[in-house]
Amino acid sequence: MQPKRVIILGATGSIGRSALDVALSRPDLFRVVGLSARSRAEELREAGRRVHGATLCLTEAGDSDTDIPYRGPGSVGRMLKEIPGDIALNGISGAQGLEPSLQAIEAGMDLALANKETMVLAGRIVLDRAASRGVRVIPVDSEHSAVFQLVERFGSGDLDEVILTASGGAFRDRPLEELRNATPEEASTHPNWKMGRKITIDSASMANKGLEVIEAVRFFGIPPNRVKVFIHPQSRVHALIRMKDGSLYAQISGTDMRLAIQSALVWPRTESCAFGRLDLADLTLTFREPDPARFPLLGLAYRAVEAGEGYTIAYNAANEAAVDLFIRRRVRFTELSVLTEAVLERPWPSRVESPDEVLSVDAEARRAALEAAKGIAQP
Repeated sequence: MQPKRVIILGATGSIGRSALDVALSRPDLFRVVGLSARSRAEELREAGRRVHGATLCLTEAGDSDTDIPYRGPGSVGRMLKEIPGDIALNGISGAQGLEPSLQAIEAGMDLALANKETMVLAGRIVLDRAASRGVRVIPVDSEHSAVFQLVERFGSGDLDEVILTASGGAFRDRPLEELRNATPEEASTHPNWKMGRKITIDSASMANKGLEVIEAVRFFGIPPNRVKVFIHPQSRVHALIRMKDGSLYAQISGTDMRLAIQSALVWPRTESCAFGRLDLADLTLTFREPDPARFPLLGLAYRAVEAGEGYTIAYNAANEAAVDLFIRRRVRFTELSVLTEAVLERPWPSRVESPDEVLSVDAEARRAALEAAKGIAQP
């Protein structure tokens, strides 16, 4: 059996670096043929040196980057079209990851998806295009990877609920009255996971879990009221499914994204893995419901997905704009939800029919968030 040809998008981010570790740990299973990054040219070159022969792509290239064959605007799409691959792993952060997801599908590759915004912005469009091309979209997020693996094993016919777990982020036990003065540095420190800055802040606000609720609804075709969230501080149970008879089945492993990445890359097989193995001795697992007052962005995500596709686009765009303002100390941590709710108060389409319409709603929602921010006093 020939190794799978893998293209890693976002190769210098935390997901991309973990995917590279996975590929290097099993050269019998994987051959990395392409690596992309946004602007970290030297880190991209170093990744390329680790997997000799991989084609490099830098979307924000400088004058000194002429050694990188694919560079500049549109370069990811050109690489995906011209470099033959079996599966593309999309570890790009934010809404900018949508277009590469569609381009990988159009190129006829399976898509290992760590970019949750792809499903939040255009889940129906993406899955329809994948079906028409005869390829699969396989989730990489630890929670959705867990649900995917469980549903693949137990089937969806008797599925009653999907249960996503959340660490609770940096402020899960911080007094509510102190959240108003929380700093970007504090919100960027995760108790369990090492992730990028934006996703770590989203974990503290639980916007990240809100996006995952939307993603689960789209991925698994279940109504929002059948997706539950529980805070699980140990981050060992990544998700559970409840069957119609009440039985619960869980995926349990260590806090290592490399297990979920390998599971996606080898699907539909299961292979031995060097990552995520968990020792059960002295293991304590606790769960509790999230406090709506502490995590209003989670409730807003349910509201958005129930309202329709345009509202989930607006939710993501408003939150991205708000987090950027928070990082620049233009708004307080507690105002992330205020801005997002203000944007969701506007009318948005219940259904979007094309990527261009997705981008139009996204741009309008970002403008609405910045407009709403003008009415908020500076910290």
